[in-house]
Amino acid sequence: MAVGNRVYNARIVSSVAATVISLACGTNYVYSAWAPQFADKLLLSATESNLIGLAGNLGMYSMGVPVGLFVDSKGPRPAVIVGSILLGLGYFPLHQAYDAGHGSVAWMCFVSYLTGLGGCMAFAAAVKTSALNWPHHRGTATAFPLAAFGLSAFFFALIGSIFFPGSPSKFLMLLACGTFGLTFVGFFFLRVLPAPHSPYHAVPDVEPGMTDSRQLHRTTSEEAKARAGRANPSEPDAPTEQEDEASSIRERPKPQGDSRAVDAAEEAASGNHDGADETSSLLSQSTSSSSLPGEVLVQSSVDMDRSHRVDIRGINLLKSFEFWQMFTIMGILSGIGLMTINNIGNDVTALWKHYDDSIDDKTLVLRQQLHVSILSIGSFSGRLLSGVGSDFLVKVLHASRVWCLVIASGIFSLAQICALNVTNPHLLGFVSGFSGLGYGFLFGVFPSIVAESFGIHGLSQNWGFMTLSPVISSNIFNLFYGSVFDAHSIVDKDGVSSCADGLQCYWAAYVVTLGACGLGLIVTLWVIWHQRKVRLAESAGKVRARE
Repeated sequence: MAVGNRVYNARIVSSVAATVISLACGTNYVYSAWAPQFADKLLLSATESNLIGLAGNLGMYSMGVPVGLFVDSKGPRPAVIVGSILLGLGYFPLHQAYDAGHGSVAWMCFVSYLTGLGGCMAFAAAVKTSALNWPHHRGTATAFPLAAFGLSAFFFALIGSIFFPGSPSKFLMLLACGTFGLTFVGFFFLRVLPAPHSPYHAVPDVEPGMTDSRQLHRTTSEEAKARAGRANPSEPDAPTEQEDEASSIRERPKPQGDSRAVDAAEEAASGNHDGADETSSLLSQSTSSSSLPGEVLVQSSVDMDRSHRVDIRGINLLKSFEFWQMFTIMGILSGIGLMTINNIGNDVTALWKHYDDSIDDKTLVLRQQLHVSILSIGSFSGRLLSGVGSDFLVKVLHASRVWCLVIASGIFSLAQICALNVTNPHLLGFVSGFSGLGYGFLFGVFPSIVAESFGIHGLSQNWGFMTLSPVISSNIFNLFYGSVFDAHSIVDKDGVSSCADGLQCYWAAYVVTLGACGLGLIVTLWVIWHQRKVRLAESAGKVRARE
Protein backbone atom coordinates (compact mmCIF):
# COMPACT_ATOMS: atom_id res chain seq x y z
CA MET A 1 0.00 0.00 0.00
CA ALA A 2 2.88 2.36 0.87
CA VAL A 3 4.48 1.73 -2.53
CA GLY A 4 1.15 2.37 -4.23
CA ASN A 5 0.76 5.69 -2.39
CA ARG A 6 4.27 6.76 -3.35
CA VAL A 7 3.61 5.94 -6.99
CA TYR A 8 0.28 7.80 -6.87
CA ASN A 9 1.91 10.88 -5.36
CA ALA A 10 4.71 10.73 -7.94
CA ARG A 11 2.09 10.63 -10.67
CA ILE A 12 0.44 13.75 -9.27
CA VAL A 13 3.80 15.54 -9.19
CA SER A 14 4.50 14.42 -12.76
CA SER A 15 1.10 15.72 -13.91
CA VAL A 16 1.78 19.09 -12.28
CA ALA A 17 5.15 19.17 -14.05
CA ALA A 18 3.48 18.37 -17.39
CA THR A 19 1.02 21.22 -16.84
CA VAL A 20 3.81 23.68 -15.98
CA ILE A 21 5.80 22.60 -19.05
CA SER A 22 2.74 23.09 -21.27
CA LEU A 23 2.31 26.60 -19.89
CA ALA A 24 5.59 27.50 -21.59
CA CYS A 25 4.76 25.91 -24.94
CA GLY A 26 1.99 28.09 -26.38
CA THR A 27 3.93 31.35 -26.43
CA ASN A 28 3.77 31.67 -30.24
CA TYR A 29 0.26 33.02 -29.69
CA VAL A 30 1.60 35.93 -27.64
CA TYR A 31 3.49 37.24 -30.70
CA SER A 32 1.09 40.13 -31.25
CA ALA A 33 1.88 41.49 -27.78
CA TRP A 34 5.39 42.51 -28.85
CA ALA A 35 5.53 42.31 -32.65
CA PRO A 36 4.40 45.88 -33.56
CA GLN A 37 6.99 47.56 -31.31
CA PHE A 38 9.61 45.04 -32.46
CA ALA A 39 8.89 45.95 -36.08
CA ASP A 40 9.08 49.68 -35.32
CA LYS A 41 12.40 49.36 -33.53
CA LEU A 42 13.98 47.26 -36.29
CA LEU A 43 12.29 49.24 -39.11
CA LEU A 44 10.45 46.17 -40.43
CA SER A 45 7.47 46.27 -42.74
CA ALA A 46 4.23 44.51 -41.78
CA THR A 47 5.04 41.75 -44.29
CA GLU A 48 8.49 41.16 -42.76
CA SER A 49 6.98 41.12 -39.28
CA ASN A 50 4.45 38.55 -40.42
CA LEU A 51 7.21 36.36 -41.83
CA ILE A 52 8.85 36.21 -38.39
CA GLY A 53 5.55 35.26 -36.76
CA LEU A 54 4.84 32.67 -39.45
CA ALA A 55 8.21 31.04 -38.82
CA GLY A 56 7.12 30.34 -35.25
CA ASN A 57 3.88 28.76 -36.48
CA LEU A 58 5.90 26.72 -38.97
CA GLY A 59 8.07 25.34 -36.17
CA MET A 60 4.99 24.37 -34.17
CA TYR A 61 3.00 22.67 -36.92
CA SER A 62 5.37 21.48 -39.65
CA MET A 63 7.35 19.06 -37.46
CA GLY A 64 4.39 17.26 -35.91
CA VAL A 65 5.12 13.83 -37.40
CA PRO A 66 8.92 13.76 -36.73
CA VAL A 67 8.46 15.08 -33.19
CA GLY A 68 5.77 12.49 -32.46
CA LEU A 69 8.03 9.70 -33.69
CA PHE A 70 10.94 11.08 -31.62
CA VAL A 71 8.85 11.16 -28.45
CA ASP A 72 7.49 7.67 -29.12
CA SER A 73 10.95 6.19 -29.70
CA LYS A 74 13.10 8.08 -27.15
CA GLY A 75 10.56 8.82 -24.45
CA PRO A 76 9.23 12.17 -23.19
CA ARG A 77 12.16 13.39 -21.11
CA PRO A 78 14.72 13.90 -23.94
CA ALA A 79 12.11 15.89 -25.87
CA VAL A 80 11.54 18.18 -22.88
CA ILE A 81 15.19 19.04 -22.40
CA VAL A 82 15.71 19.62 -26.14
CA GLY A 83 12.56 21.74 -26.26
CA SER A 84 13.73 23.76 -23.27
CA ILE A 85 17.03 24.59 -24.95
CA LEU A 86 15.37 25.50 -28.25
CA LEU A 87 12.93 27.87 -26.52
CA GLY A 88 15.75 29.70 -24.80
CA LEU A 89 17.88 29.79 -27.95
CA GLY A 90 14.91 31.14 -29.88
CA TYR A 91 13.70 34.01 -27.70
CA PHE A 92 17.05 35.31 -26.42
CA PRO A 93 18.38 36.33 -29.88
CA LEU A 94 15.09 38.15 -30.51
CA HIS A 95 15.64 40.05 -27.25
CA GLN A 96 19.19 40.91 -28.36
CA ALA A 97 17.99 42.04 -31.79
CA TYR A 98 15.44 44.38 -30.21
CA ASP A 99 18.03 45.92 -27.89
CA ALA A 100 20.49 46.34 -30.78
CA GLY A 101 17.82 47.81 -33.06
CA HIS A 102 18.82 45.76 -36.08
CA GLY A 103 18.99 42.19 -37.29
CA SER A 104 18.66 39.98 -40.35
CA VAL A 105 15.06 39.02 -41.15
CA ALA A 106 16.24 35.54 -42.21
CA TRP A 107 18.05 35.06 -38.88
CA MET A 108 15.05 36.23 -36.88
CA CYS A 109 12.79 33.89 -38.84
CA PHE A 110 15.15 31.04 -37.98
CA VAL A 111 15.20 31.73 -34.24
CA SER A 112 11.42 32.24 -34.29
CA TYR A 113 11.18 28.79 -35.89
CA LEU A 114 13.21 27.40 -32.98
CA THR A 115 10.66 28.76 -30.51
CA GLY A 116 7.86 26.93 -32.31
CA LEU A 117 9.83 23.70 -32.59
CA GLY A 118 10.88 23.85 -28.92
CA GLY A 119 7.29 24.36 -27.81
CA CYS A 120 6.19 21.52 -30.09
CA MET A 121 8.67 19.05 -28.58
CA ALA A 122 8.09 19.92 -24.92
CA PHE A 123 4.31 19.92 -25.32
CA ALA A 124 4.32 16.55 -27.07
CA ALA A 125 6.26 15.09 -24.15
CA ALA A 126 3.93 16.63 -21.56
CA VAL A 127 0.78 15.25 -23.21
CA LYS A 128 2.24 11.78 -23.65
CA THR A 129 3.48 11.57 -20.06
CA SER A 130 0.08 12.56 -18.72
CA ALA A 131 -1.65 9.97 -20.88
CA LEU A 132 0.73 7.15 -19.91
CA ASN A 133 0.61 7.91 -16.18
CA TRP A 134 -3.19 7.78 -16.04
CA PRO A 135 -4.22 5.04 -18.47
CA HIS A 136 -7.81 4.90 -17.20
CA HIS A 137 -8.25 8.69 -16.92
CA ARG A 138 -6.46 9.89 -20.03
CA GLY A 139 -9.11 12.41 -21.01
CA THR A 140 -8.88 14.19 -17.67
CA ALA A 141 -5.11 13.81 -17.36
CA THR A 142 -4.36 15.31 -20.77
CA ALA A 143 -6.93 18.07 -20.30
CA PHE A 144 -4.62 19.85 -17.84
CA PRO A 145 -1.59 20.27 -20.14
CA LEU A 146 -3.90 21.10 -23.06
CA ALA A 147 -5.63 23.79 -21.02
CA ALA A 148 -2.26 25.17 -19.92
CA PHE A 149 -1.12 25.32 -23.55
CA GLY A 150 -4.21 27.32 -24.45
CA LEU A 151 -3.66 29.72 -21.54
CA SER A 152 0.07 30.17 -22.18
CA ALA A 153 -0.35 33.45 -24.05
CA PHE A 154 -2.64 34.81 -21.35
CA PHE A 155 -0.19 33.80 -18.61
CA PHE A 156 2.84 35.52 -20.14
CA ALA A 157 0.86 38.57 -21.28
CA LEU A 158 -0.47 38.97 -17.73
CA ILE A 159 2.99 38.65 -16.16
CA GLY A 160 4.41 41.10 -18.69
CA SER A 161 1.69 43.69 -18.13
CA ILE A 162 2.16 43.54 -14.34
CA PHE A 163 5.95 43.50 -14.03
CA PHE A 164 7.19 44.94 -17.36
CA PRO A 165 4.44 47.25 -18.68
CA GLY A 166 5.31 48.85 -22.00
CA SER A 167 8.75 47.21 -22.29
CA PRO A 168 9.08 44.77 -25.24
CA SER A 169 12.76 44.21 -24.42
CA LYS A 170 12.05 42.97 -20.90
CA PHE A 171 9.04 41.03 -22.15
CA LEU A 172 11.21 39.15 -24.66
CA MET A 173 13.69 38.41 -21.88
CA LEU A 174 10.76 37.14 -19.80
CA LEU A 175 9.82 34.80 -22.66
CA ALA A 176 13.42 33.59 -23.03
CA CYS A 177 13.96 32.94 -19.31
CA GLY A 178 10.39 31.93 -18.51
CA THR A 179 9.96 29.32 -21.23
CA PHE A 180 13.40 27.85 -20.62
CA GLY A 181 13.00 27.90 -16.84
CA LEU A 182 9.53 26.33 -16.71
CA THR A 183 10.44 23.48 -19.06
CA PHE A 184 13.89 22.89 -17.54
CA VAL A 185 12.58 22.72 -13.97
CA GLY A 186 9.63 20.58 -15.08
CA PHE A 187 12.06 18.11 -16.67
CA PHE A 188 13.28 16.94 -13.25
CA PHE A 189 9.77 16.07 -12.06
CA LEU A 190 8.37 14.63 -15.30
CA ARG A 191 8.41 10.83 -15.10
CA VAL A 192 6.42 7.96 -16.54
CA LEU A 193 5.19 5.81 -13.65
CA PRO A 194 3.09 2.85 -14.76
CA ALA A 195 0.91 1.18 -12.16
CA PRO A 196 2.26 -1.79 -10.19
CA HIS A 197 0.81 -4.94 -11.70
CA SER A 198 -1.39 -7.31 -9.80
CA PRO A 199 -1.04 -11.06 -10.46
CA TYR A 200 -4.78 -10.99 -11.18
CA HIS A 201 -6.27 -9.31 -14.22
CA ALA A 202 -9.86 -8.25 -14.71
CA VAL A 203 -11.52 -9.50 -17.87
CA PRO A 204 -11.77 -6.43 -20.14
CA ASP A 205 -15.13 -5.30 -21.37
CA VAL A 206 -15.42 -5.75 -25.09
CA GLU A 207 -16.73 -2.69 -26.80
CA PRO A 208 -19.22 -3.04 -29.62
CA GLY A 209 -17.45 -3.56 -32.90
CA MET A 210 -14.13 -4.46 -31.29
CA THR A 211 -14.30 -8.10 -32.27
CA ASP A 212 -14.16 -7.27 -35.94
CA SER A 213 -11.83 -4.31 -35.64
CA ARG A 214 -8.57 -6.23 -35.78
CA GLN A 215 -7.03 -6.91 -39.12
CA LEU A 216 -6.82 -10.63 -39.90
CA HIS A 217 -3.72 -11.90 -41.66
CA ARG A 218 -1.83 -15.11 -42.17
CA THR A 219 0.70 -15.83 -39.43
CA THR A 220 3.85 -17.86 -39.41
CA SER A 221 4.52 -20.70 -37.04
CA GLU A 222 7.13 -18.58 -35.26
CA GLU A 223 4.56 -15.87 -34.56
CA ALA A 224 2.10 -18.43 -33.29
CA LYS A 225 4.69 -19.91 -30.96
CA ALA A 226 5.67 -16.48 -29.71
CA ARG A 227 2.06 -15.60 -28.93
CA ALA A 228 1.52 -18.95 -27.25
CA GLY A 229 4.56 -18.36 -25.08
CA ARG A 230 3.38 -14.93 -24.08
CA ALA A 231 -0.08 -16.25 -23.30
CA ASN A 232 1.43 -18.60 -20.71
CA PRO A 233 1.46 -16.73 -17.37
CA SER A 234 4.35 -18.82 -16.13
CA GLU A 235 6.69 -17.53 -18.83
CA PRO A 236 7.98 -13.97 -19.20
CA ASP A 237 7.37 -11.74 -22.19
CA ALA A 238 9.75 -11.83 -25.11
CA PRO A 239 13.09 -10.29 -24.16
CA THR A 240 13.23 -6.56 -24.81
CA GLU A 241 15.02 -3.47 -23.61
CA GLN A 242 13.50 -1.67 -20.67
CA GLU A 243 13.85 1.90 -19.56
CA ASP A 244 13.81 3.03 -15.96
CA GLU A 245 13.56 6.81 -15.80
CA ALA A 246 15.12 7.54 -12.41
CA SER A 247 12.62 5.22 -10.79
CA SER A 248 12.82 1.89 -9.01
CA ILE A 249 9.38 0.98 -10.31
CA ARG A 250 9.67 -2.03 -12.56
CA GLU A 251 8.04 -1.54 -15.96
CA ARG A 252 6.48 -4.21 -18.10
CA PRO A 253 8.71 -5.19 -21.03
CA LYS A 254 7.44 -4.06 -24.40
CA PRO A 255 6.85 -6.97 -26.81
CA GLN A 256 8.89 -6.86 -29.98
CA GLY A 257 7.24 -7.23 -33.32
CA ASP A 258 6.64 -5.54 -36.60
CA SER A 259 2.86 -5.62 -36.58
CA ARG A 260 1.00 -3.07 -34.45
CA ALA A 261 -2.21 -4.97 -34.95
CA VAL A 262 -0.72 -8.16 -33.52
CA ASP A 263 0.70 -6.30 -30.50
CA ALA A 264 -2.59 -4.55 -29.86
CA ALA A 265 -4.53 -7.78 -30.14
CA GLU A 266 -2.22 -9.55 -27.72
CA GLU A 267 -2.49 -6.71 -25.21
CA ALA A 268 -6.27 -6.73 -25.47
CA ALA A 269 -6.30 -10.49 -24.92
CA SER A 270 -4.22 -10.22 -21.77
CA GLY A 271 -6.33 -7.37 -20.44
CA ASN A 272 -3.22 -5.40 -19.63
CA HIS A 273 -3.42 -1.76 -20.61
CA ASP A 274 -1.44 -0.16 -17.82
CA GLY A 275 2.03 -1.39 -18.55
CA ALA A 276 3.09 1.12 -21.12
CA ASP A 277 6.62 2.37 -20.79
CA GLU A 278 7.64 5.81 -21.87
CA THR A 279 8.82 4.70 -25.30
CA SER A 280 5.54 3.01 -26.21
CA SER A 281 3.32 4.75 -28.70
CA LEU A 282 0.02 5.93 -27.32
CA LEU A 283 -1.62 5.30 -30.63
CA SER A 284 -0.70 1.67 -31.06
CA GLN A 285 -3.04 1.01 -28.17
CA SER A 286 -6.73 1.62 -27.63
CA THR A 287 -6.25 5.11 -26.38
CA SER A 288 -7.99 8.37 -26.79
CA SER A 289 -5.01 10.66 -26.94
CA SER A 290 -1.94 11.31 -28.97
CA SER A 291 1.64 12.16 -28.32
CA LEU A 292 1.53 14.90 -30.89
CA PRO A 293 1.47 18.59 -30.07
CA GLY A 294 -0.76 21.46 -30.79
CA GLU A 295 -4.27 20.59 -29.63
CA VAL A 296 -4.11 16.78 -29.93
CA LEU A 297 -6.80 15.49 -27.58
CA VAL A 298 -9.34 12.96 -28.73
CA GLN A 299 -12.44 13.02 -26.58
CA SER A 300 -13.28 9.84 -24.70
CA SER A 301 -16.62 9.59 -26.46
CA VAL A 302 -15.32 9.23 -30.01
CA ASP A 303 -16.97 6.56 -32.09
CA MET A 304 -14.68 3.82 -30.80
CA ASP A 305 -16.34 1.20 -33.00
CA ARG A 306 -15.44 2.96 -36.21
CA SER A 307 -12.14 4.45 -34.99
CA HIS A 308 -10.84 0.95 -34.21
CA ARG A 309 -12.36 -0.73 -37.24
CA VAL A 310 -10.95 1.79 -39.73
CA ASP A 311 -7.21 2.17 -40.22
CA ILE A 312 -6.25 4.56 -43.01
CA ARG A 313 -2.76 6.02 -42.97
CA GLY A 314 0.30 6.76 -45.08
CA ILE A 315 -0.22 6.54 -48.83
CA ASN A 316 -3.78 5.34 -48.32
CA LEU A 317 -4.52 8.51 -46.37
CA LEU A 318 -3.25 10.70 -49.21
CA LYS A 319 -5.44 8.73 -51.63
CA SER A 320 -8.50 9.30 -49.46
CA PHE A 321 -10.95 11.89 -50.78
CA GLU A 322 -12.22 12.47 -47.24
CA PHE A 323 -8.72 13.41 -46.08
CA TRP A 324 -8.48 16.19 -48.64
CA GLN A 325 -11.91 17.43 -47.62
CA MET A 326 -10.75 17.69 -44.00
CA PHE A 327 -7.39 19.13 -45.05
CA THR A 328 -9.19 21.90 -46.94
CA ILE A 329 -11.48 22.76 -44.01
CA MET A 330 -8.58 22.81 -41.57
CA GLY A 331 -6.55 25.02 -43.89
CA ILE A 332 -9.30 27.56 -44.48
CA LEU A 333 -10.48 27.93 -40.89
CA SER A 334 -7.10 27.75 -39.15
CA GLY A 335 -5.62 30.24 -41.61
CA ILE A 336 -8.43 32.70 -40.80
CA GLY A 337 -7.79 32.32 -37.07
CA LEU A 338 -4.02 32.59 -37.31
CA MET A 339 -4.25 35.79 -39.34
CA THR A 340 -5.97 37.56 -36.46
CA ILE A 341 -3.85 35.84 -33.80
CA ASN A 342 -0.64 37.05 -35.48
CA ASN A 343 -1.96 40.53 -36.33
CA ILE A 344 -4.27 41.60 -33.51
CA GLY A 345 -1.43 43.83 -32.34
CA ASN A 346 -1.46 45.65 -35.70
CA ASP A 347 -5.25 45.98 -35.49
CA VAL A 348 -4.91 47.55 -32.05
CA THR A 349 -2.18 49.96 -33.18
CA ALA A 350 -4.06 51.07 -36.29
CA LEU A 351 -7.36 51.72 -34.51
CA TRP A 352 -5.90 53.43 -31.45
CA LYS A 353 -3.58 55.74 -33.42
CA HIS A 354 -6.51 56.79 -35.58
CA TYR A 355 -8.84 57.15 -32.59
CA ASP A 356 -6.35 58.95 -30.32
CA ASP A 357 -3.13 60.18 -31.93
CA SER A 358 -1.73 61.17 -28.53
CA ILE A 359 -1.58 57.59 -27.21
CA ASP A 360 1.90 56.57 -26.05
CA ASP A 361 3.76 53.33 -26.77
CA LYS A 362 3.42 52.02 -23.21
CA THR A 363 -0.37 52.23 -23.36
CA LEU A 364 -0.36 50.61 -26.80
CA VAL A 365 1.66 47.64 -25.51
CA LEU A 366 -0.77 47.16 -22.63
CA ARG A 367 -3.72 47.24 -25.05
CA GLN A 368 -2.02 44.66 -27.26
CA GLN A 369 -1.36 42.38 -24.31
CA LEU A 370 -5.00 42.73 -23.26
CA HIS A 371 -6.24 41.48 -26.63
CA VAL A 372 -3.70 38.64 -26.65
CA SER A 373 -5.15 37.61 -23.28
CA ILE A 374 -8.70 37.78 -24.66
CA LEU A 375 -7.65 35.58 -27.59
CA SER A 376 -6.04 33.08 -25.24
CA ILE A 377 -9.06 32.84 -22.92
CA GLY A 378 -11.36 32.58 -25.94
CA SER A 379 -9.29 29.71 -27.36
CA PHE A 380 -9.35 27.93 -24.00
CA SER A 381 -13.13 28.34 -23.75
CA GLY A 382 -13.62 27.13 -27.30
CA ARG A 383 -11.74 23.92 -26.60
CA LEU A 384 -13.94 23.15 -23.62
CA LEU A 385 -17.18 24.06 -25.39
CA SER A 386 -16.31 22.02 -28.47
CA GLY A 387 -15.80 18.92 -26.32
CA VAL A 388 -19.13 19.33 -24.55
CA GLY A 389 -20.87 20.39 -27.76
CA SER A 390 -19.58 17.49 -29.84
CA ASP A 391 -20.62 15.02 -27.12
CA PHE A 392 -24.10 16.53 -27.15
CA LEU A 393 -24.28 16.25 -30.93
CA VAL A 394 -23.20 12.61 -30.97
CA LYS A 395 -24.97 11.27 -27.87
CA VAL A 396 -28.19 13.29 -27.77
CA LEU A 397 -28.84 14.42 -31.33
CA HIS A 398 -27.06 11.44 -32.98
CA ALA A 399 -25.52 13.91 -35.42
CA SER A 400 -22.07 14.17 -36.93
CA ARG A 401 -19.29 15.73 -34.91
CA VAL A 402 -18.42 17.75 -38.04
CA TRP A 403 -21.33 20.07 -37.18
CA CYS A 404 -18.93 21.62 -34.64
CA LEU A 405 -16.92 22.84 -37.62
CA VAL A 406 -20.05 24.54 -38.93
CA ILE A 407 -20.30 26.31 -35.57
CA ALA A 408 -16.62 27.26 -35.80
CA SER A 409 -17.23 28.69 -39.29
CA GLY A 410 -20.12 30.74 -37.92
CA ILE A 411 -18.03 32.09 -35.04
CA PHE A 412 -15.19 33.03 -37.40
CA SER A 413 -17.72 34.79 -39.64
CA LEU A 414 -18.90 36.87 -36.68
CA ALA A 415 -15.28 37.78 -35.93
CA GLN A 416 -14.67 38.93 -39.51
CA ILE A 417 -17.90 40.96 -39.59
CA CYS A 418 -16.87 42.67 -36.36
CA ALA A 419 -13.39 43.36 -37.75
CA LEU A 420 -14.92 44.97 -40.85
CA ASN A 421 -17.16 47.29 -38.85
CA VAL A 422 -15.45 48.11 -35.53
CA THR A 423 -13.87 51.55 -35.64
CA ASN A 424 -13.90 52.20 -31.90
CA PRO A 425 -10.87 50.42 -30.39
CA HIS A 426 -12.80 49.86 -27.16
CA LEU A 427 -14.97 47.37 -29.08
CA LEU A 428 -12.08 45.47 -30.65
CA GLY A 429 -12.48 42.81 -27.96
CA PHE A 430 -15.31 41.33 -30.05
CA VAL A 431 -12.81 40.61 -32.83
CA SER A 432 -10.20 39.00 -30.57
CA GLY A 433 -12.80 37.18 -28.47
CA PHE A 434 -14.69 35.60 -31.37
CA SER A 435 -11.43 34.77 -33.17
CA GLY A 436 -10.04 32.94 -30.12
CA LEU A 437 -13.35 31.15 -29.52
CA GLY A 438 -13.57 29.95 -33.12
CA TYR A 439 -9.94 28.83 -33.13
CA GLY A 440 -10.44 26.87 -29.91
CA PHE A 441 -13.64 25.32 -31.26
CA LEU A 442 -11.79 24.21 -34.39
CA PHE A 443 -8.82 22.57 -32.68
CA GLY A 444 -10.85 21.23 -29.79
CA VAL A 445 -12.89 18.87 -31.95
CA PHE A 446 -10.77 18.25 -35.05
CA PRO A 447 -8.54 15.46 -33.65
CA SER A 448 -11.65 13.47 -32.70
CA ILE A 449 -13.00 13.87 -36.22
CA VAL A 450 -9.69 12.66 -37.67
CA ALA A 451 -9.72 9.62 -35.36
CA GLU A 452 -13.29 8.69 -36.29
CA SER A 453 -12.68 9.18 -40.00
CA PHE A 454 -9.33 7.44 -40.42
CA GLY A 455 -8.84 5.30 -37.30
CA ILE A 456 -7.26 5.91 -33.92
CA HIS A 457 -4.21 3.68 -34.46
CA GLY A 458 -2.80 5.98 -37.13
CA LEU A 459 -3.82 9.23 -35.46
CA SER A 460 -0.24 10.25 -34.65
CA GLN A 461 0.91 10.44 -38.24
CA ASN A 462 -2.50 11.40 -39.64
CA TRP A 463 -2.75 14.40 -37.33
CA GLY A 464 0.79 15.34 -38.29
CA PHE A 465 -0.24 15.45 -41.94
CA MET A 466 -3.38 17.41 -41.07
CA THR A 467 -1.40 20.11 -39.23
CA LEU A 468 0.56 20.83 -42.40
CA SER A 469 -2.58 22.55 -43.65
CA PRO A 470 -2.33 25.58 -41.28
CA VAL A 471 1.28 26.06 -42.39
CA ILE A 472 0.14 26.60 -45.97
CA SER A 473 -2.99 28.65 -45.32
CA SER A 474 -1.55 30.86 -42.58
CA ASN A 475 1.27 31.90 -44.90
CA ILE A 476 -1.23 32.96 -47.54
CA PHE A 477 -3.54 34.90 -45.22
CA ASN A 478 -0.80 36.51 -43.13
CA LEU A 479 1.29 37.65 -46.09
CA PHE A 480 -1.83 39.08 -47.70
CA TYR A 481 -2.63 40.97 -44.49
CA GLY A 482 0.94 42.29 -44.45
CA SER A 483 0.73 43.51 -48.05
CA VAL A 484 -2.59 45.28 -47.37
CA PHE A 485 -1.23 46.96 -44.22
CA ASP A 486 1.97 48.02 -45.98
CA ALA A 487 -0.04 49.52 -48.85
CA HIS A 488 -1.70 51.92 -46.40
CA SER A 489 1.44 52.63 -44.37
CA ILE A 490 3.69 55.68 -44.57
CA VAL A 491 7.43 55.51 -43.93
CA ASP A 492 8.78 58.57 -42.11
CA LYS A 493 12.25 60.09 -42.45
CA ASP A 494 13.61 57.74 -39.75
CA GLY A 495 12.43 54.68 -41.68
CA VAL A 496 9.59 53.85 -39.29
CA SER A 497 6.51 52.48 -41.04
CA SER A 498 3.07 53.34 -39.62
CA CYS A 499 -0.56 53.44 -40.70
CA ALA A 500 -2.95 56.08 -39.35
CA ASP A 501 -5.94 55.17 -41.55
CA GLY A 502 -7.64 53.17 -38.82
CA LEU A 503 -9.95 50.45 -40.13
CA GLN A 504 -8.81 50.97 -43.72
CA CYS A 505 -5.31 49.75 -42.78
CA TYR A 506 -6.52 46.14 -42.83
CA TRP A 507 -10.14 46.25 -44.07
CA ALA A 508 -9.41 44.47 -47.38
CA ALA A 509 -7.73 41.55 -45.57
CA TYR A 510 -10.87 40.82 -43.56
CA VAL A 511 -13.05 41.01 -46.67
CA VAL A 512 -11.03 38.10 -48.06
CA THR A 513 -11.22 36.12 -44.81
CA LEU A 514 -14.98 36.68 -44.61
CA GLY A 515 -15.27 35.17 -48.07
CA ALA A 516 -13.04 32.31 -46.89
CA CYS A 517 -15.44 31.72 -43.98
CA GLY A 518 -18.28 31.32 -46.47
CA LEU A 519 -16.21 28.89 -48.51
CA GLY A 520 -15.30 26.93 -45.37
CA LEU A 521 -18.95 26.74 -44.37
CA ILE A 522 -19.96 25.40 -47.79
CA VAL A 523 -17.18 22.78 -47.80
CA THR A 524 -18.05 21.70 -44.24
CA LEU A 525 -21.75 21.22 -45.08
CA TRP A 526 -20.76 19.27 -48.16
CA VAL A 527 -18.50 17.02 -46.04
CA ILE A 528 -21.38 16.31 -43.65
CA TRP A 529 -23.59 15.32 -46.59
CA HIS A 530 -20.84 13.17 -48.12
CA GLN A 531 -20.00 11.44 -44.83
CA ARG A 532 -23.66 10.63 -44.21
CA LYS A 533 -23.92 9.13 -47.67
CA VAL A 534 -20.80 6.98 -47.12
CA ARG A 535 -21.88 5.83 -43.64
CA LEU A 536 -25.31 4.81 -44.92
CA ALA A 537 -23.65 2.80 -47.69
CA GLU A 538 -21.41 1.09 -45.10
CA SER A 539 -24.41 0.21 -42.93
CA ALA A 540 -26.28 -1.19 -45.91
CA GLY A 541 -23.25 -3.30 -46.81
CA LYS A 542 -23.10 -4.75 -43.28
CA VAL A 543 -26.77 -5.66 -43.42
CA ARG A 544 -26.32 -7.44 -46.74
CA ALA A 545 -23.24 -9.25 -45.40
CA ARG A 546 -25.18 -10.58 -42.39
CA GLU A 547 -28.01 -11.75 -44.59
